[in-house]
Amino acid sequence: MHRFRVAAAAATAAVLLLAGCSASDGSEQAASSETLRLGLFVPPTSFEAKSVNWGNESPYVQAVYDTLLISAPDGSPEPHLATSWEYNDDNTVLTLELRDDVVFTDGEAFTADVAAQNLLRFRDGTSSNAAYGQSIADAVAVDDDTLEITLSAPDPALLGYLAFNLGAQASPASFDASDAQTNPVGSGPYILDVDQTVAGSSYHFTANPDYWVPEMQNYDEITMLVYQDSNAMLAAIQAGEIDAANLANNDSLTQVESAGFTVSTWEQSWYGLFLFDRAGTMNPALADVRVRQAINFAFDAEGMLQAAGGGYGTQTGQIFPERSAAFDPALDDVYAYDPDKARELLDEAGYGDGLTIEMPSAAYFPSSVLALVQQQLADVGITVNYTDTGNNFIADILAPKYPVTLMQLQQDADWALINFSLAPGATFNPAHFEDPTVNELIDVVHFGTQEEADAAVAELNAYIVEQAWFAPWFRVQSSFATNADTQVTVQTDNAVPWLWNIAPAA
Repeated sequence: MHRFRVAAAAATAAVLLLAGCSASDGSEQAASSETLRLGLFVPPTSFEAKSVNWGNESPYVQAVYDTLLISAPDGSPEPHLATSWEYNDDNTVLTLELRDDVVFTDGEAFTADVAAQNLLRFRDGTSSNAAYGQSIADAVAVDDDTLEITLSAPDPALLGYLAFNLGAQASPASFDASDAQTNPVGSGPYILDVDQTVAGSSYHFTANPDYWVPEMQNYDEITMLVYQDSNAMLAAIQAGEIDAANLANNDSLTQVESAGFTVSTWEQSWYGLFLFDRAGTMNPALADVRVRQAINFAFDAEGMLQAAGGGYGTQTGQIFPERSAAFDPALDDVYAYDPDKARELLDEAGYGDGLTIEMPSAAYFPSSVLALVQQQLADVGITVNYTDTGNNFIADILAPKYPVTLMQLQQDADWALINFSLAPGATFNPAHFEDPTVNELIDVVHFGTQEEADAAVAELNAYIVEQAWFAPWFRVQSSFATNADTQVTVQTDNAVPWLWNIAPAA
């Protein structure tokens, strides 16, 4: 069996701060009287713990909710509400020891029973990441401070998910509240000020005065400002209206740095087209692998890196990252730019006279990039019709309402990536497309030895490239900007740094 037995040695929560502080008994005051103005390019879909999304929405979640674990900047799990954990011999039962001194902001106590309820509610909830909990068969309290999670099968990614929204803990009194989606009740470092919040635009948080780890409160107040247009965010940066910002793209890095901001970078995501409709349910042409391959050949990936990424990133033809056992440099050149080959494949598939594909658009994709996608596909005989999805882009593509979409998505560790993008129930396999070969290889990754799993995931990567499940162009440089008064440590496994790793400059 693929082994992933882990036990935490720490007996208290480890807080990953820039200053390297440790957890405390809550007797200290908040670490700073500063105010942070944080620029983001998506609003929260919901504040209800069972429905919250991660990735670009993680700052909203981390402000108000504690999670069972947290993760270090390199993605490794660390204690938080859970102080230690251990798997049984076959990795199907995870036992966690929990803190006994945590209280929600409404006065309710955090207990193992509350944690169990939150886990099951998230598993059965409406979050786009609900699949993070799909391996959980049950969760029960052994006693007030001991949580037992029983799995339907071993899940090598579970510890990581417990540091994400799967592990978010809400007060049980808020579970059925009529305002649960807009007025969260957690035990986190901040409290949402609903009176000062303008939904879709600005979200104001004040420090939780009774927070059990005050070292995680780098600010007394945080305002999260939403800029769905990258030009609007740039204007706010240049006007000094924000202190830190998660940049939607790299089009304006020179202007951002000229405004006195430091840009911290990492490659955490890939950028390209998601070919969701591999069964041809919405567009029959996409059921033919030759059509999907033609779409790949239609794009000049290096040109897209320059045009869509500003040259900030690395060309790739695969969705697995370089750190993965699946990664093969040769796969980056399988679909070298060849519009003649694309037209030949379309003709062989019966679409020599062309075809039309419906795709969504959204404000955070530059119009120049959307136009370039249209142009390169039109050059081989494929017409793209866009529909502006407004604020509903993520919801619409995961419905799914479109057969193909432009997208930037994180590159996770192997098992997490499989369950986020490839498995039949994966979040970013919204059409639930299944392929027997893919399913067999996933089973080997899941249940095989480490050597067998590494070989299977490499074969899986090669197969989905051959079958053209996606059309990747490059690994995009993620960029986070901070002014002279702010510092940050970036997170290798997320689109936005963890909230407690943004702090006043030393």
